[in-house]
Amino acid sequence: MGLTITFFLSLIIALVGVIPPGLLNMTAAKISLKEGYNRGLVFSVGVCVVVIFQTLIAVIFARYLSKHPEIIKILQRVAFVLFVLIAIYFFVLAKKKPQPKIEQTRRSKHSRFFYGMLLSALNVFPIPYQAYMSLTLAGFGWLTFDKTGIASYVAGAATGTFVMLYVYVFLFEKIKSKRIKSQKNMNFSIGIITAVIAIVTLINIIKDL
Repeated sequence: MGLTITFFLSLIIALVGVIPPGLLNMTAAKISLKEGYNRGLVFSVGVCVVVIFQTLIAVIFARYLSKHPEIIKILQRVAFVLFVLIAIYFFVLAKKKPQPKIEQTRRSKHSRFFYGMLLSALNVFPIPYQAYMSLTLAGFGWLTFDKTGIASYVAGAATGTFVMLYVYVFLFEKIKSKRIKSQKNMNFSIGIITAVIAIVTLINIIKDL
């Protein structure tokens, strides 16, 4: 029963993390629109393969932090600075004029799979996000840092990520006539999300002083 709860909580956490328009879900939607939903799903599978390893790293790191709480305070300060810099970067990026798009040639399913893996590997946000959330669940006793608990959490995270990417793929497949969000809006959205995380981190730092 405990493993089932861990799985579904992890699934929900992953869903929430992928809901905001970002690089991975919007790319999956674009591929679905231009090349068909099958290639969009292949891309999503590639993303989830990397998510498995990212979540595993995050949970193992969280297990280490749970035994060394003094390190958490240092990481909070480092994370705050990083989130501020990342937010500024995406806000500046959002102000730039979009470059004219070059029509891409149709790619094979295998290339879309590895493309999904590549973009997912470049997106390091799931690691600190999952580390923080797994620590929170462990604090409530909903996650144990043993092999079965970690496996259940990782499986839930990969499943939740795929489900939300699946929703994006088929949602945009049904509304081909509508324009997809621009890169400018995507960058602005990511900037806002990162800024909110930075503010929450700052509040936690101030509370600990």
